[in-house]
Amino acid sequence: MHKPPVTVGADLTLSEAAHALDEHKVGAAAVLDSDGGVRGIVSERDILRSLGQGVDPASTRVSEVMTAHPVTVAADDSVAQALEIFRTRQFRHLPVLENGHVAGILSIRHVVRVAHIEEVKPAGSAPALAPRGLEGVAVAETAVGDVRGEEGFFHYRGYDACELARRCSFEQVWHLLVEGELPDSAQLRDFRGRTVAARSLPGGVDPLLHSLATLPGYSPLGALRTAVSLTGAALQVEPTLDISAVQVRAEALRLASLTPVLLMRLHRYQQGLPAVDPDPDLGYAAAYLQMLTGTRPAETAARALEKYLVLTMDHGFNSSTFTARVITSTGSDIGSALTGAIGALAGPLHGGAPSRALAMLDAIGTPDHAEEYLRDEIGAGHRLMGFGHRVYKTDDPRSTLLREVAAEIGGEQAEFAQFVEATALRVLNELKPGRRLYTNVEFYAGVVMNTVGVPRDMFTPTFACSRTVGWTAAIAEQAASNRLIRPSALYVGPPALRPLPEGYAYA
Repeated sequence: MHKPPVTVGADLTLSEAAHALDEHKVGAAAVLDSDGGVRGIVSERDILRSLGQGVDPASTRVSEVMTAHPVTVAADDSVAQALEIFRTRQFRHLPVLENGHVAGILSIRHVVRVAHIEEVKPAGSAPALAPRGLEGVAVAETAVGDVRGEEGFFHYRGYDACELARRCSFEQVWHLLVEGELPDSAQLRDFRGRTVAARSLPGGVDPLLHSLATLPGYSPLGALRTAVSLTGAALQVEPTLDISAVQVRAEALRLASLTPVLLMRLHRYQQGLPAVDPDPDLGYAAAYLQMLTGTRPAETAARALEKYLVLTMDHGFNSSTFTARVITSTGSDIGSALTGAIGALAGPLHGGAPSRALAMLDAIGTPDHAEEYLRDEIGAGHRLMGFGHRVYKTDDPRSTLLREVAAEIGGEQAEFAQFVEATALRVLNELKPGRRLYTNVEFYAGVVMNTVGVPRDMFTPTFACSRTVGWTAAIAEQAASNRLIRPSALYVGPPALRPLPEGYAYA
C-alpha cells in the first residue's frame, strides 16, 4: 500500500487534488473529516470522469466527486480478503485502517502483485486455477477505457462515454481512442481526411465480395469476418512485431475505415443490388446509412445511429478485445487480430442479440399482452432478451442513453418499448427479488437501428463496425508494450505416466 497515505481536504478544488495526486505519484487520496476519520476517497479516475462531464476543476470541490463512506480494509487483513473485495466490488483503491485511522491506500496493483508472488509454486507443481471465465482477474493494463459495473458507468480514456456520444462526432471519439486525445479543429480535419481516403477498397477484393455474398448459408457477420481477413491480405499488412507504432496506427485506421464499406458491399450484393461508394462529404455514420440505402440519410437518423456507434466503440476488457490482444501478443498482423475479434463477437454469449430483443417486442404485440407474456417467459425459466448484464449491477448507461435516442426519433415502436421495459422491470422485481436485473444495451439498440433503417440481420455486424475502433486501439496498445500472452491450464486428466497397452503397435 501507499504509506503514509496521501490525504486531501473535502473543500479542496479538483485542480488542487489533482496536483496533490500528481506530486506524490499516486492514483487516489483519502479524504478525512475533522477527527481524522475517513470521510471519503478521491481518485484520478473520479477527477477525469468529472472533467468529462464538463465540470470546472477550479471551482468544483472534492466533496462533490469523491466516493463517500468508502469500503475499507484493516491493516492486518489478508491479501486474499483485499483481493476478494477488489474482484467483487470492482474498486481500484481502498483505504487501509489501523487503530481507527487511515494508515495507507491500497491499490489493486499492489494486491495483484503480492497475490502473484504468494501463488508462485515450486518448479513442476500445478499452477493456481483462476476463476472460471477469468471473472475478476486483471490480465493486462489499459489506458483505452474501463467499465465500472457497480457504478453503472464506463469511460473512454477518462471521459464519460455517454457524454461523448451526446456531444461528439464518431470521428472525434475515434481520434480519442486511437490517438489518445480529443482532437482540436485542425487535428479533426486532418483525421477526417485520412479516414475518408482510407475507404477505397484495394484491388482484387471487390470480385471476391461478390462470391462471398452468394455463398450458401450466407450470414453478414461471417461474411464480414472473411472479408476483413482477405482485405488484410490484399493490403499486405505486416506483423505488428516488425513495424513501428506509427505504421500500426496507419494500418489500423485503414482497416477500421474499410470495415463498414466491406459490410455494405456484401449486404447489397447479397440483395442483388449494385454497390454504393461512400460519399466523401459524409461522416462515418451518415455514410454508413448512405451505403446501405443508396440515398443520403436524414440528419436525425444519422445522428441517432452515430450516438449508438459511439456508445459501442469499446467496453472494457471484453472477450473480443481480449482475443484481439492475444493474437497481437504473438506479433501477428492487424488483419488477423480483427478477424479473430469478429469470430469472438459472433458467439451469441458475447455479440448480444438486439434483433432478439426486437423479436420479443414483436411476440408481445400489444401493450395489453405484455404482462402475461413476460410472466409466462419468466415462469418458464426463459431469459428476457434485453435484460441483465454480467458486469452492470445497476442501470446500463448505454441503455439509458439509447432510451433517450429512441424517444428523440419517436415512433410507435419506441413508445411500445418503453411500456414493455417498465412492465418487465416491475415483473422482474416481483418474481426475482434481489437479482438486480436491469435493461441492457440490446433492448433499445434494436429499436434505434430498426427505426433508422438498419435490417435486423445487420444489427450485430453494425456493432462490429464500431467496435473495430476499440479493437484497433487495443491492438496498438498491446503492440506498443508487448509480451506474449501464454497462460497455463490445470491438467485434470488421467495421472501421468500411463503405459501403453501391452502389444499396442503402429497400425
